[in-house]
Order: sequence, then structure tokens, then C-alpha cells
Amino acid sequence: MIPEKLTIEWLRENYKKGTVTPREVVEEIVTRAKELKEMNIFIVEPENMDFEQYLSNLGEMDFDEKPLWGIPFAIKDNIDLKGYPTTAACPAYGYEPKESATVPERLIKAGAIPIGKTNLDQFATGLVGTRSPYGEVHNSMREELISGGSSAGSAVAVAKGLAALALGTDTAGSGRVPAALNNLVGFKPTVGAWPLRGVVPACASLDCVTVFANNLEDALETDRIVRGFDEADQWSKEVIRKESKLPEVIYIPKQPIDFYGPFARQYEAAWKESIALIEQCGVPVEYVDTSFYQEAALLLYGGPCVAERWSDLGSFVMEHGEDLFPVTKTILESGNRPDYTAEYLYQTLHKLTGYRHRSNLLLKNSILVFPTCAGTYSREEVRKNPIETNSDMGKYTNHCNLLDMCAIAVPTAFAEENLPFGVTLFGTAANEHLICAVADRIEKSRL
Repeated sequence: MIPEKLTIEWLRENYKKGTVTPREVVEEIVTRAKELKEMNIFIVEPENMDFEQYLSNLGEMDFDEKPLWGIPFAIKDNIDLKGYPTTAACPAYGYEPKESATVPERLIKAGAIPIGKTNLDQFATGLVGTRSPYGEVHNSMREELISGGSSAGSAVAVAKGLAALALGTDTAGSGRVPAALNNLVGFKPTVGAWPLRGVVPACASLDCVTVFANNLEDALETDRIVRGFDEADQWSKEVIRKESKLPEVIYIPKQPIDFYGPFARQYEAAWKESIALIEQCGVPVEYVDTSFYQEAALLLYGGPCVAERWSDLGSFVMEHGEDLFPVTKTILESGNRPDYTAEYLYQTLHKLTGYRHRSNLLLKNSILVFPTCAGTYSREEVRKNPIETNSDMGKYTNHCNLLDMCAIAVPTAFAEENLPFGVTLFGTAANEHLICAVADRIEKSRL
């Protein structure tokens, strides 16, 4: 019997025993995906994938030398997979890539099997999972709620047992918000640590490829395989994740958290429960002024930084405006405001440099914790008020890539039945090992 949740450990253990085969796992995923089609998880459904090439390749691989042998993974449809169109949830934009992006290519070489291309907020512009012509992605636990975005389908694919791992992307929080809303781990490496070759840009200088998994070890195993410099990628960096080590201090905001949405009271209680859990990690906890992180977060969409989206997609928007999701078009066009001058941009970049310097000094040997999101909404509420609800979902995520931080979103509590709550652990670009150690403590304390 294949479990409802897929993990690397269970799959490899049972492959080795011979109690299940990769073909049987893939067939089960196809069956499950058909049953869940109304959740709008995929753009390229598992039933339309050519699995034979991947299954036959497994026979030529040494099981012990390929850490992801037979492991099914999903791919957000703004990441190239050879043989399948990349649409970024905009059919008019779609193209046939000549090769796979670096990250899925490295997973496939390690033995993993791609099982489909997942739905997303169009052009990775949104944190709600509803901005797609392929349908609104339903939350995995309460279908009336949002799934979180933009990596909506990827998170729900893992949560519903359609993949052990799923690739997302993260510019403003897209690899973290869906993790929190679907009770998953979401790992966002340091900017540049995972190659971006073959990824449709949102804000190319800030974008990261990310992974969703059911546990921390599976996320970090993915990181071990895909991390590394790619000379074909101008954004790629050689960033080595050190051995996990606990930080000297865990910082928590002393300012009141701004809870929002219909479950604000429940989320506030879950945040307090999460702080109690963090205090059991064996690391001193201190409350500090974090207001400058919120000031930085506002600059992602409330200033000239949004012009980077226009620089990559502006010509397409001008030629194909009628093919875009209306709210996506509005956001992309905001990057073309005449008052976003070069002078204004550099003033903003200098301000961000100051915030980054302040953050690096604060977190030299420490980490920061925020709620991943301080509320959620129904899909109906987002439909009625698409801009403000989406903005709320990024209150505690948008600062991250602007300030060159790494992050892990981890589940910590349930606000109420089938309403998961989680926190995000933030570190400097060089301190991924500190957030990993605390994430491990949190996960083990919940087992």
C-alpha cells in the first residue's frame, strides 16, 4: 500500500525491499491526480507525461549511487522540462524548451522522475494561487481556502501525495507561503545557490528555485543534489552550505504581529504556541525591533524594484495584454510608471543596501523568526479583493530576497482543525546552516 504522503525514506526503503516499484508509484500518482483534477493542481497532468523514458533510465542506474532513484517530483510550470511546454500559466506565452532547466536536470540525473508541470499564479506574480487561467488551485486541507502562491500547484502536489518533492520558485515568498498553508517544509536557498538557467524570470536578480517536501531531510537532500555553480547561468554563485549548527540567539519581533483574515484570532493563538515551541529549541530567544524588515518589504512592489518585472515581460504585456490575467497585467504594468526613474531606483537600492547591512549585523551568528503568514483567506475573498489580500500574504515574506537572506518555512502548529500554521526561519546568505539546525529541532519536537 503506497502511503498518502510520499517521502524519500519510505520510497527508497520499499524499492530496496521490492515491495513496490517506480512504475507502480507512477501509476498510483496518475490515478490520484485524475481523482483530484478539480483542484487545478497541474497544467501538464501526470496522465499526459511520457514516463517510459525515465523508468527505462532507472534500469541503467545504480540504486545505491543515485540518491533519488525512482523519487517522483513535480515542477512548477515556469521551470523548463525538455519535451513539455513552459507556459508560466499564460498559454499565449508558452514555448517548447530545447533542454531542461539546470535544477530539474540535476534531479533527473540523480534518478528522480518528473510527474507533471504544476499550476501557478501567472508569471509567478502572486501569493494566493488563484491568478491562473488554468483555474484556482484549491488548498490541500480546506478546499474553500487559498493554496498560497505563486507555487500553488507544486505545494498541493506534495501535500496530496502526488509527489515526494516539488520545485517552486520564490521572489516574494512563493516558496514559503504555500508551504505554510499546506503543512509542508519549504526551503528557499540563498539567492544564486541554485541555478536559474531555464526559469522564466519574475525579478531575475532576486529569483530562487525552491523545494517543497513533507520533511526537512527531504528538502535538504534536494539541496545537496541541485546546489552548485552553473557556468551557463549568469546568476549562479558558488554557495556552500555548512554543517548544521545552532545559532547563538533566535530573534523574535517585539512589535505586535499584524494578524489578518477570517482566522486572525486563531492565527494569533498559533503564533503564541509556536513561540513556546521555539523557546524549547535550546537557544536563547530575544525580542528585537524588526520594523526595518517591514520597511524593506514594502519596496518590492511599492517602489521602482517592480520595474525589473517590466524589463523582462513588458514587451510581451504590450503585445498580448488581452491574454493576461487582469490582476497580473495590472501588477506588471505598474513597473512602467514614469516616476520610476533611474534616480529613484538608485535611491531605493541604496536604501536596501542600508537595510541589508543592518540585517547582516543583527544576524551575524543568529537567526530571525516571523510567522510565514499571519492569516489566510477564502478563494472567494481573494476574488473580491485581489490586491489587498495578496499584499497581506507577503507582509512577513517580501523582505527576504531583497536583503539577500535564506529561509526555511516549517510547520509549527494548527490554528484549528485542518488549518495549519507555520513560521519561517531567516538567516543571512552565509548562514543557511543556522536555520537548518533550528528547523531540525522544531521538526523533532513535533514528532
